[in-house]
Amino acid sequence: MKIQNSILYGILAFSILSCDSVEDKKGRFLLKGNEKLEENDPRSAIQLYQEALELDSAYADAWFNKAVAHVQLNQFGQAISDFSQAIYYRPDYSQAHFQRGLSYLDNGEFYNARSDADWMKKNDPENWEGHFLAGLVAEKFEEFDDALLHFQKASELDPDNSDLLVNQATIHYYLKDFDKAKDLLIQAESINPFEPNLHNLRSMIAFDEGNYQEALDAVDKAISFNNRQAYFYNNKGLYLLYLGKNEEGIDLINQSIQMDENNPYAYRNKGIYYVLEGDKISALQFLDELYQDYPEMDLVEEYFEKAQEL
Repeated sequence: MKIQNSILYGILAFSILSCDSVEDKKGRFLLKGNEKLEENDPRSAIQLYQEALELDSAYADAWFNKAVAHVQLNQFGQAISDFSQAIYYRPDYSQAHFQRGLSYLDNGEFYNARSDADWMKKNDPENWEGHFLAGLVAEKFEEFDDALLHFQKASELDPDNSDLLVNQATIHYYLKDFDKAKDLLIQAESINPFEPNLHNLRSMIAFDEGNYQEALDAVDKAISFNNRQAYFYNNKGLYLLYLGKNEEGIDLINQSIQMDENNPYAYRNKGIYYVLEGDKISALQFLDELYQDYPEMDLVEEYFEKAQEL
């Protein structure tokens, strides 16, 4: 299983058009790029933002929006570079610091993400996003008490944000305090019942409590609200394995890998599938390496030992 640790809050910059000047032309490219991004065509958007930058290389909004498009393509290194350019030309660009911090997290650069969180807490202290980013970083370092404090501070600054409650619930899930996690999810649902991560986390709690059908129902609800998250399909595949629907399960796990090939939980689930199928060689192909690299991952040791016993 996998929990989404970072959320793209891509607030695109816009431009006011004037006469047919450089400002007008670059603004048109920016707006056309935004339209392509809204049409889920980030590659075309990048080309249009680049046209704007060729007219004005110091156009911070174009650098920012271009970075957002790279994030949509999971091109986090290029996104970080473009967010950095936006910050270079506009040092007080708080949203660029936030988005760059999220991209650093997704790129595994946790200390750099912490630097952006620290900048935001110092320079934009009333913005919940700085505390949210700091909480995400603390979560990556398994500093769970600090993560909770940051998420709670973010909630104080933005009490109607259901995501912040879900993140607090996630920390309590890690700490195996399922009752507290479920209470927070109820609060989050009262604010936004359509939040997919809420239902995904609820599914994971149900799975850990052995309620596999309940887990399946909850993750189906998550998928109905967002059908583009690879780890939702991976979690659903795992639940189907535990419900004895192996072929349906492996199809979804493979679909998840096609969507995101960097999720070790998906390869663990493939290993579980092959254990259930009695295929020792294939099972160990996945579980042996995971046992070496992620020995603390839930279910890895259990199914590695079962694979060896086949």
